[in-house]
Amino acid sequence: MTNYKALFLDIDGTILRRDHTIEDTTKNAVKQAQDKGIEVFLATGRPLHEVNDIAEALGVDSFIGYNGAYAIYDGKTVVDEPITSSVIDHFLYVAKQNEHEMILYTNELNLVTSESKQVVKDFIDYFDLREYQAYEDKFRDQILGITLMDLQTDEPALYDVKQEDIYFSQVNVEGLEHCYDMIRENVNKGQAIKKVLQELDIPAEAAIAFGDGMNDKQMLQYVGESFAMDNATPEVFQYAKHRTTSVEDSGIYNGLKQLGIIED
Repeated sequence: MTNYKALFLDIDGTILRRDHTIEDTTKNAVKQAQDKGIEVFLATGRPLHEVNDIAEALGVDSFIGYNGAYAIYDGKTVVDEPITSSVIDHFLYVAKQNEHEMILYTNELNLVTSESKQVVKDFIDYFDLREYQAYEDKFRDQILGITLMDLQTDEPALYDVKQEDIYFSQVNVEGLEHCYDMIRENVNKGQAIKKVLQELDIPAEAAIAFGDGMNDKQMLQYVGESFAMDNATPEVFQYAKHRTTSVEDSGIYNGLKQLGIIED
């Protein structure tokens, strides 16, 4: 068995089931990995101020958030990559022209373009977002991530910008398929993992990742061993080395067992 040193876990659809609970097998798997000296990171599109309960339940204190724009290890900020302010301006303009809504994330707040629209309320309710308020221009230089809402399948292209190489990851949640995370090709979970592993002096071959969405693409490509959950967006499978069972069926546990990390 390879001497694995780091484990990166997406949250929604990977750790969290549809009812927002965590399987006991997942908690067991994370504990066994930690007992073997493996540093476990939550690697999520979520803002980090919204994952404390999950981190506490798993005993994890290292994080990659905002789809790779911010990372913390041992209380130290390893990655901090706000979105270019001109891109923020462009997104706000296009959203207003097309009656779309957005949540823009800073390190401390979730900023919404509408507090009354049902699509925004549905998103906030599903992800149990607590710290949110109306967007103001004073936050323009602090934005780490963006979720677009109420888009048709052909409308993410409206947000393309020449100065940034970006793409859009559809939110892999039933009922929220009209929502898309904005991902930067040079600021993503994979690039954040690269910087984190450099900080820890761990080679990519000694790292493992689990994910289910297109925002996990670069993460799954970069590490030595990668698993797509059985419930993953179909496009994701080509980027992972392995396919495990679903988040509802001990996916993380079974994947780590396949690598010899889990002992029955």
